[in-house]
Amino acid sequence: MESKWPNDMKVAQMRVARPTDQLKKVVKFYCEGLGLKKIGSFEGHEGYDGIMIGLPDSSYHLEFTQHKDGSPCPAPSKDNLLVFYIPERKTIEEITNRLKGMGYEPVTPENPYWEKLGVTIEDPDGWRIVLMNTPGIGN
Repeated sequence: MESKWPNDMKVAQMRVARPTDQLKKVVKFYCEGLGLKKIGSFEGHEGYDGIMIGLPDSSYHLEFTQHKDGSPCPAPSKDNLLVFYIPERKTIEEITNRLKGMGYEPVTPENPYWEKLGVTIEDPDGWRIVLMNTPGIGN
């Protein structure tokens, strides 16, 4: 199947955004626990506070928002995942131990594929991340 995107399409950034009712806990999980970096934030934007959290290359980042009147966002199925490909097993062990120390234990993934080389953990809202011990696609 031929791609509908032009071969020369230039994308400056990509952001995955979602609301939460536990902004401080989510920030702590992703920054202190997972080790991502705060790259931007805002407060009181039409009732919303938010933070952008990125990998070392901030052209790919996550945004979490919280509205002053509440921002519930129930977790989807157990197989909706945010996968981090990490080639160094030691790094995965360090992150897993840090998250365990914060009270986040690994969980059994719905799809057993992720358990072969990865560790699955739920964030404060029940959304799942996978720390996958491979260099990723195309590497």
